[in-house]
Amino acid sequence: MESVLIANRGEIAVRVIRAARDMGMRSIAVYSDLDRDALHARLADEAWSIGGAPAAESYLNIEAILDVAARSGAQAVHPGYGFLAENAGFARRVMEAGLAWVGPPPEAIATMGDKIASRRAAAAAGVPGVPGTLEPVRRAADLRAVADAYGLPVVVKAAHGGGGRGLRVVRRAEDLDRSFEAARREADAYFANPEVYVERYLEGPRHVEAQVLCDRHGNAVFLGERDCSLQRRHQKLVEEAPSPAVSARQRRDIGKAAVAVARAAHYESAGTVEFLLDADGTFYFLEMNTRLQVEHAVTEAVTGLDLVKEQLRLAAGERLAMSETPARGHAIEFRINAEDPGRGFRPQPGRIAEYHEPGGPGVRVDSGYEAGSTISQYYDNLIAKLIVWGADREEALARARRALGEFRITGVPTTLPFHRLILDLPAFREGTHDTRTVESDLDLSALAQPEPESPPESGAAGRTMTVEVGGRRFEVRLWAPESPAADGPRRPRRRAPIPAAVDLGEPEGLITAPMQGTIVKVHHHAGEAVEAGEPLFVLEAMKMENEMRAPAAGQIVDLRVREGDLVSAGQVLAIVR
Repeated sequence: MESVLIANRGEIAVRVIRAARDMGMRSIAVYSDLDRDALHARLADEAWSIGGAPAAESYLNIEAILDVAARSGAQAVHPGYGFLAENAGFARRVMEAGLAWVGPPPEAIATMGDKIASRRAAAAAGVPGVPGTLEPVRRAADLRAVADAYGLPVVVKAAHGGGGRGLRVVRRAEDLDRSFEAARREADAYFANPEVYVERYLEGPRHVEAQVLCDRHGNAVFLGERDCSLQRRHQKLVEEAPSPAVSARQRRDIGKAAVAVARAAHYESAGTVEFLLDADGTFYFLEMNTRLQVEHAVTEAVTGLDLVKEQLRLAAGERLAMSETPARGHAIEFRINAEDPGRGFRPQPGRIAEYHEPGGPGVRVDSGYEAGSTISQYYDNLIAKLIVWGADREEALARARRALGEFRITGVPTTLPFHRLILDLPAFREGTHDTRTVESDLDLSALAQPEPESPPESGAAGRTMTVEVGGRRFEVRLWAPESPAADGPRRPRRRAPIPAAVDLGEPEGLITAPMQGTIVKVHHHAGEAVEAGEPLFVLEAMKMENEMRAPAAGQIVDLRVREGDLVSAGQVLAIVR
């Protein structure tokens, strides 16, 4: 196997390109119109255009990707994570085209991608899940019956998704219908299937996951666990290996359970079996992710393995080269997202002005961005991952403090201030945190960051221009003198003013869009009365739904948007008087 097409973008595409280069393989990138000058497109041996900025026109465009695979002479396809990584149909199409699929068989993807089927498979392997339904819940009335049986709180989950999407925790009976509809809507939007199921909600569990590798010859190995308990909105922020909450005996039991689940699915390649660890030490099967995880680097740090290279070898039909890999030291990963933690982790698309990565012993940064890169509303907002390693957890935390202090990103708000803050949080330093810690123990309002400003324009005469020939990307150097009109200083671009609240009669009732995005739900009509805190809109931005509520009780006297409308940050959506 001498060449691989990476059907992805950003940090994970860069990660796979580097592994391929280490193995002497030709790397083939694909890019959308928006990513023509992205780092992954420039770093690969070849880069090919596959369509427009929306993922549906590019990174989810199976026909375009397979066309490039054929035209470029690719021998394998690595899907990364996200987009088509857990799409059984795509895996099948790749294999039917005579290409090596760097991942598990389509049948394993289908089984584990259906959370209900995966719960059945795990139960058959003797690994119990959180108590809940083993069939889809199709009506709100059925959800109420389940809630009556298990008691509140319960959690409604997308049957074909993950990553916190299509998930709603329901604590009050009056929220059952709305949460059911919201989970189904989000599940349909992200995973093209509205099916949901219900589980008993565990209060304050640890989120522990097991890394496995399996070959096509029936061999499987457990590579240790990762702790992913520090989360917000059921999405991970910090991961570490090994887990400070897992004993040696629990580690053995979790490893055996993970391998049993993988064997039950006839699994191949790298995979992750996720568990919830209850306060009494009981662990429950949660789901299996049939791809490389975002947090795979912490396992690499403590095992010395390159999981991407192992994936490529397994896809070529090789046998596992190891039987066990005891962890050495401790590793922690911090996800650096374009989000404002002081404003509820609000996603913040924009352009990166400055970008400086830390370095030194025990420090690694995986990123797909640099100074001048744009974080787009169309894609995930992960900028980089900071991974630190130490001989023990204490040394890893010390290196984290140094590295986070050195890391500098300006132009867009990021989660860097949050990560610096949690290093002083007693629960995190002591390793006693759980999945509720961020919401229950922290007041992040002081971390609110200024709105991004437009970057200055460059007056350089020499520059690189990107051109496409037959759909393939090339770079050429262009020399262009300054415009004759450039006699004096260039005037800075002005930003269009955002409508000010003081221009309106009652600013306290003004509802504006906190970010650029799409209105996917409008709960009320103009003229209707609403209570304070009642949901008004659902705004989707950067793959996340944000619920906007009435700031006060009153009447909607002005409603300016409909479902499907694209809105910009600061745009007036409604006025409640």
